[in-house]
Amino acid sequence: MATTIQISEDLQQELANRKMFTKETYEEVIWDLIEDTKELSAETLKNIEIAKKQIKEGKTHSHEEIKKKLGL
Repeated sequence: MATTIQISEDLQQELANRKMFTKETYEEVIWDLIEDTKELSAETLKNIEIAKKQIKEGKTHSHEEIKKKLGL
């Protein structure tokens, strides 16, 4: 059973930008996004949670700081 949903113009544009080919449907784009999130391993999910915690704690470095440290 097909249904219709409302999305913002911004989201529609984002979905359009993610199309791999012109005739790809928005449904296919959404399924690809869902599939991508299902493929994350347990280790990756753990690392994401660690990173989120580090961000909340302010344990981050700016792009400029890293470039300076690396002499770029």
